[in-house]
Amino acid sequence: MSADVTPLRQRVPAAARETSLPAAFDAWFTARGWAPRPHQLELLAKAEAGRSVLLVAPTGAGKTLAGFLPTLVALTGRGPAPLGGGLHTLYISPLKALAVDVARNLETPVRDMDLPVRIESRTGDTPAHKRARQVERPPDILLTTPEQLALLLAHREARPLFASLQRVVLDELHALVTSKRGDLLALGLARLRRLAPAHTTVGLSATVREPEALCRYLVGVGAAEPARQADLVVVAGGAQPRIEVLDTHLALPIAGHTTAHAMADVYGAIRAHRLTLVFVNTRLQAEFAFQELWKLNDESLPIALHHGSLDVAQRRRVEAAMAAGRLRAVVCTSTLDLGIDWGDVDLVVNLGAPKGASRLMQRIGRANHRLDEPSKAYLVPSNRFEMLECQAALELVAEAAQDTPEPRIGALDVLAQHVLGMACAEPFAADDLYDEVRSAAPYAALSRDDFDRVVGFVATGGYALKSYERFAKIKLGRDGLWRVSSAPVAQQYRLNVGTIVEAAMVKVRLGRQRRGATGAPVRPTPGGRILGEVEEDFIETLSPGDTFAFAGEVLRFEALAANEALVTRAAGTDPKVPSYAGGKFPLSTFLADRVRGMLAEPGSWSRLPPEVAGWLALQRMKSMLPGRSELLVETFARAGRHYLVAYPFEGRLAHQTLGMLLTRRLERARLKPLGFTANDYGLGVYGLGDLSAAVALGRLDLAELFGEDMLGDDLEAWLDESALMKRTFRQCAIIAGLIERRHPGREKTGRQVTMSTDLVYDVLRRHEPAHVLLKAARADAATGLLDLRRLGGLLSRIRGRIVHKALERLSPLSISIILEIGREQVFGEASDTILAEAEAMLMEEASA
Repeated sequence: MSADVTPLRQRVPAAARETSLPAAFDAWFTARGWAPRPHQLELLAKAEAGRSVLLVAPTGAGKTLAGFLPTLVALTGRGPAPLGGGLHTLYISPLKALAVDVARNLETPVRDMDLPVRIESRTGDTPAHKRARQVERPPDILLTTPEQLALLLAHREARPLFASLQRVVLDELHALVTSKRGDLLALGLARLRRLAPAHTTVGLSATVREPEALCRYLVGVGAAEPARQADLVVVAGGAQPRIEVLDTHLALPIAGHTTAHAMADVYGAIRAHRLTLVFVNTRLQAEFAFQELWKLNDESLPIALHHGSLDVAQRRRVEAAMAAGRLRAVVCTSTLDLGIDWGDVDLVVNLGAPKGASRLMQRIGRANHRLDEPSKAYLVPSNRFEMLECQAALELVAEAAQDTPEPRIGALDVLAQHVLGMACAEPFAADDLYDEVRSAAPYAALSRDDFDRVVGFVATGGYALKSYERFAKIKLGRDGLWRVSSAPVAQQYRLNVGTIVEAAMVKVRLGRQRRGATGAPVRPTPGGRILGEVEEDFIETLSPGDTFAFAGEVLRFEALAANEALVTRAAGTDPKVPSYAGGKFPLSTFLADRVRGMLAEPGSWSRLPPEVAGWLALQRMKSMLPGRSELLVETFARAGRHYLVAYPFEGRLAHQTLGMLLTRRLERARLKPLGFTANDYGLGVYGLGDLSAAVALGRLDLAELFGEDMLGDDLEAWLDESALMKRTFRQCAIIAGLIERRHPGREKTGRQVTMSTDLVYDVLRRHEPAHVLLKAARADAATGLLDLRRLGGLLSRIRGRIVHKALERLSPLSISIILEIGREQVFGEASDTILAEAEAMLMEEASA
């Protein structure tokens, strides 16, 4: 718990401590030469006054202890309690690993002071028998996740379980509220306020852009009396982190995302430190980086891998080894970037661009994890555009700027899931549930019409589906109350609860090699351990004998049996790496704006590596660089095709949507587009029509091409025929419970789910276009996959500020876009070799 305390020399005045801290706690702190921090004592005073609080404090400031200290003090004052005496405090974390870690850390003061407190964690990895016992005999403190809270609230014993609740602690609150998980949690908090109206809520966060919005989220809306509002406690200060871009002494490539060029230097950094966390943005990058580091690991340093698709047993082994100090490095995704206190971590390495300043600060905070000691971190950009992004992130961190997303509007599919869950718990009156739901901040503006349509959907499936009994999940009784229609419906709800819809996954099982009498190998048989899961689509690309990297090993694919991929260990030199859908973070608006500013200010290039500054200077000479609010559009011909390349710097999602809409408009202009490609920084459309000539002759008006009206009829027409809407609808249908992926004793394959949802989508579009799930899918597409708000802001920003350059050949800046077009998926060292050769050829062409 050393990260949660103040050294003795910084002790607060004794009189202030004696008024709030019991003697046993005072002695415990003093015996270790520690003292509580002022904000920890302030939260204790707030708890004694019955106030809810949002605590915003830097990483390492002891937020977790601040959240739990009032609970430990209150439970100690209560004295010994009988087993099953009632749940006192509920702790909710965005990560399973964080809940488990906090439970482990809390055991230290409880054990040392022999406090009469029972602490347990509950995640999706908790055995069923233990979860059942937690309902019958709840611990004093339960540490859990939003999904498990939803399950508990849907239990028939939810009312007595939560009747004794006094305190709710929401850790890493900023990470909880920005997705549909936050919608589900907000609805759960609204129900808790009804079941235990006297409880107080504490939110803990290190990165907050709009604290007032988080305060409303904590206590709900509609509580006019000041006594029910949340207080804000902000802790200033903390040591400035030491962040540098890792100097690899090698020229950064123009394109590519593997960061393979820097692996030797990353390994050198690992050797020079006690324990290093190597963060990546995707699970594919995690598997690739681990394999590359292991190739360099001649000293056999203990390096581990951690991401969400690995088997839980392996993840727990890695976490235990970290806590025990048995590792030198862990390659990990966001599974370890929130709140977890690994005290021996003295370096964080972020492979690739961070995509957001707030996310970067979270990751950096894993190093040292102490308020008064600087965290040390290296950023390792994969390419030159990412170097610009890394430099922008460094500047934003130095300014303590926050770029967390804006508050959400509650999703209707999540509400449908919650309505069914409440019916599973006990019968409800529609009026009462509507008032309760509107007290949840994301649903404060929910109309009664939308609420009634959601209830009607849960009751019948909607007008077009009401003749099918399987869609009738709740029914209205003569007493005017809604209740679950049958026990099997309640069981299916419990199997399918949650808002995280992964792509269809296949378990990877290690087969057992058996040999015949002559010693010749025979077909492996099942029986080995589960290593984790990969996507069904990836497995379908493999043939028996193919090798791929997973769980830190090179595996040979042998066969697909039922829903498991049977594999054996192999020694392949160029294995494939599983890719996972939806794993990439969006580029934040703050970073995008800062990168545009950097391009427009050559005076800032001195902070960049020579090859990056030279690349920008060559771009300015051969074409131009846009101003901060301008859009540069380049047109040129190459190898029998004509290209239009634009540089909005608004993120991949907005660029992909823009590319889709631009190709439709170019088709109407008879300019024969063949396709487009996009990354976080720009997009390119390519085709057979001469785009430079079309602009010069007035056949193509760029102001009209990029006009804001493309978000009207063009967008609607494209959505009507797009497979993207079916994909989005599929996710909404699963979350809302229209299509269950899991059934008792079996699970649907991805293909079965796809066929089911596609069929329902077509039926609803034809017969009930106003169906609530179609509305939910369109809202999802607008805010997520299409990023329409960002795209609308872009089109507004560039109105009257489009700069066109007709070029004789491609520009230096366009190379990264051109390299993406028609690129085959190649893995391992071959990918880097092919990319480097193509890049060198294009750079020579652009420099001519």
